Amino acid sequence: MHNPLLDFTDLVDFAALRPEHVTPAIASLLADCKTTVGKIEHNSGNPASWETVVEPLENATEQLSRAWGVISHLHGVCDTPEWRAVYNENQPLITEFYTALGQNLMLFQQYQTLADSPLFASYSTARQKIIRNALRDFKLSGAELNAEHKLRYAEIQELSAALSTKYSENVLDATNHYELNIPSADQLAGLPQDALQAAAAKAADAGKSGYLFGLQFPSFYPILQYADDQALRAEVYRANTTKASDMGGHPEWDNTATMEQILALRNEEASLLGYASYANVSLATKMAETPQQVSEFLIDLANRARPYAEQDLSELRQFARETLCLDDLKAHDIAYASEKLRQQRYAFSEQEVKQYFPQHQVIAGLFAITHTLYGLTIKPDQASVWHPAVQFFRIEKDHQLIGQFYLDLYAREGKQGGAWMDDARGRRMTGTGIQTPVAYLNCNFTPPAKGKPAYLTHDDVITLFHEFGHGLHHMLTQVDELAVSGISGVEWDAVELPSQFMENFCWEWDVLQQMSAHCDSGLSLPRALYDKMLAAKNFQSGLQTLRQVELSLFDLRLHDGYLEQQQLTVQALLNQIRAQVAVIEPPQFNRFQHAFSHIFAGGYAAGYFSYKWAEVLSADAYAAFEEAGNHADTGKRFEREILAVGGSRTALESFIAFRGRPPEISALLRHNGMETR
Repeated sequence: MHNPLLDFTDLVDFAALRPEHVTPAIASLLADCKTTVGKIEHNSGNPASWETVVEPLENATEQLSRAWGVISHLHGVCDTPEWRAVYNENQPLITEFYTALGQNLMLFQQYQTLADSPLFASYSTARQKIIRNALRDFKLSGAELNAEHKLRYAEIQELSAALSTKYSENVLDATNHYELNIPSADQLAGLPQDALQAAAAKAADAGKSGYLFGLQFPSFYPILQYADDQALRAEVYRANTTKASDMGGHPEWDNTATMEQILALRNEEASLLGYASYANVSLATKMAETPQQVSEFLIDLANRARPYAEQDLSELRQFARETLCLDDLKAHDIAYASEKLRQQRYAFSEQEVKQYFPQHQVIAGLFAITHTLYGLTIKPDQASVWHPAVQFFRIEKDHQLIGQFYLDLYAREGKQGGAWMDDARGRRMTGTGIQTPVAYLNCNFTPPAKGKPAYLTHDDVITLFHEFGHGLHHMLTQVDELAVSGISGVEWDAVELPSQFMENFCWEWDVLQQMSAHCDSGLSLPRALYDKMLAAKNFQSGLQTLRQVELSLFDLRLHDGYLEQQQLTVQALLNQIRAQVAVIEPPQFNRFQHAFSHIFAGGYAAGYFSYKWAEVLSADAYAAFEEAGNHADTGKRFEREILAVGGSRTALESFIAFRGRPPEISALLRHNGMETR
């Protein structure tokens, strides 16, 4: 039987791929990897070299990584019982292999020999960085532990992986299970027409009458933002903030115990490795050096933002009281009241703006600014895909293929929420030439009504630019060593720099002109509406900044030993953090943490602060474009010093090479309306 997962001549044939291909493919690839490791161990008596240690190990593990990456991707974008079963069946085998690899003392010694040998000085900067990273990772994987502790470390990794998967699946199952069927449009007064059309189509697809809503963000959020019926807003708010929790009504999906078990295992892992806390383990691979440094950064940001947040909330409460007759502003009223205040203050609505952003025009505008910045040409391309709505593109420069990417834009059942970029294939030098990189770009926008184009909110546009920034970081690398090409080897708290950087162009007049066309007239965004959008850009930025600080501090405290020192529950810690930095207190039933997949199932544990940390870098980088006034020349420098070098040097070195100095926070504060020029 031909197995698509074992064919590495090109991209995987999704159309031919079946769940039954997974287990035999993974078994075969794991066997190959173990054979390769055995050969390297057998050769340990001979002098170590790049060609005898690093290269063969990389060749074997890359194929395993690519195949498992396909399965992980499908687990995220089209979860079915069959795909979930084979994913969960094979995940422990993958975890077991990589844990054993990281703990392999003979391999560790081979890499150490390379680092200590006279050859090391002759290696390229990229190869030196790979070896140094590998030595760090061996230590973090427990290579120096005794046999008993290695065994327990391996058990922790397997249990942690299974629990994180369970956490994610609980969130997805709770999200997919919820349905709100509204028989009449009368109860949906205030909702925009496209939201009504989407809900009607969702009901029709389910064989139901009226309007059907779920907990996918594009489905439920228009109710919170636009529905005049306060009781309806309250119902949806509660459903969303209690999913996968003890308050959600489905004990089988309650993540309470899962969270506690994940945190306990992380604490035990840190202790085994000799670290004071899991936060210290996490920061070993980041720009930030200590939990105290991160905490001070976040508290400083909170102190700067708090006066603006207090003013934001005071104005919102006054408006709600005087204009909406909401004397007691509840959590389920905030999005609704905020949208009404935005409309009154700036005389436009998000819905009005949305009519100017058809998806195809936005994508064309995105590709145009990418051409301006980096001289790239992006064209439709052909590849097998996992869903009919998925598009595929190629990136060329000077008529040469640079990279390719899949674009999966719409929300649907079986697809995890949010937006993300993932690596389908990395750039590297092979025996036949350069292997070009390929990316998955995933969003959760509202699907188009039948026979009509999809329209994006401006927030959707920003999200698309953000994920494309990640994609460019992966695809524009010029590093030929896989382990540090693209986003590989980049510190986690710097990996958001290129993505957040791209968001800035969503506010530029010339860029918006290229990507807008009104749904009726076809005219581009008018200057008057643009000026209103710009005036509203920092609407409630104080509240938004404090929210990010709240989540970042919560994540940090969960993992820095504070929870145990103070003998707090997860909920009690979150309440304490809110009392310290937040100005909005959510209702007691709110269980946000039960669906905080970023830190419990998404790799951001003790790293959620990275969004604000990297925003300092991205705002300062964009300030270079503001100062220069020439996108093309500055873009070439940004590409050369940030995107092209990938993880081949530290993020701070790359930033200084681009900016000429270390990063400063002033641009971030100015861009958020919290500091004047």
